[in-house]
Amino acid sequence: MAKEKKPKKNAGKNTGFLLAPMYFFTIVFVGLPFVYLFLLSFLQRAEVWGVDFTFTLENYKRIFNPMYLGNFADSFKLAFTSTICIVLLGYPYGYIMGRMNQKWKKRMLLLILIPFFTSALIRLYGWIIVFRSNGVLDKILMGLDITSKPLKLLYTYPAVVVGMIYALMPFMILAVYSSAEKLDYSLVEAARDLGASPWKAFWTVSFKLTLPGLLSGVVLTFVPSMGLFFIADLLGGNKIVLVGNVIQEQMTKGRNQPFAAALSVILLILTYCILSVYRKITGTSELEGIF
Repeated sequence: MAKEKKPKKNAGKNTGFLLAPMYFFTIVFVGLPFVYLFLLSFLQRAEVWGVDFTFTLENYKRIFNPMYLGNFADSFKLAFTSTICIVLLGYPYGYIMGRMNQKWKKRMLLLILIPFFTSALIRLYGWIIVFRSNGVLDKILMGLDITSKPLKLLYTYPAVVVGMIYALMPFMILAVYSSAEKLDYSLVEAARDLGASPWKAFWTVSFKLTLPGLLSGVVLTFVPSMGLFFIADLLGGNKIVLVGNVIQEQMTKGRNQPFAAALSVILLILTYCILSVYRKITGTSELEGIF
């Protein structure tokens, strides 16, 4: 009889060695910054510059000021509006792309990935050219006699929503595509053979099986849209103020790092709550299309 191979004693050591970079990255670039933010949020702003190392809860109490609560409400409103639009546009795109043959999948994926080769900030300047008064959009609409004067869409709420959709929709498409690609279409055909209409077969089979990808896309779009302050700055001017704008303002012009840290901690807690809801609904901690 052939002798059974014994597991190598150093297999565990090799695994630990391979995982060491991941642990190092997590501790240095995730764990330590969060601990620093958390501790900083309980300190005071120095009178001239820097931080006064005196414990206080005033930073968290200040968040309940109606003005800052309004910023959180505006951020949630914008995130909700943007996410709904992204779902309506991105889900069909990702689902159809998942049903395409391999040749067309590569072409559609390329179209989605091309924008990532350039800076998002640079791409947003293109939308400024489109939305500004007498810009590209105004010239097209007035040339077609649809409008008689410039719409002045730049520095408005719809312009910020369009910017959010443009920046975040690829994440929704990739998440839905990841689920749709793994979908066993024979289950849909079985539902059709049993008398289900195309619409009912989609809702009872296809939609249910791609729901994890859809929810993953919601997380990947809703959470970032609350903090992408540069989109609100460029396309909304000073009319749209998000939590991210307040954090950036407090870190730079306000020079109040502890208060900015407190706002960041609250934003991180909200992110954790959203991820917890996602885990509870889907039964998994992995985000489709990303991990």
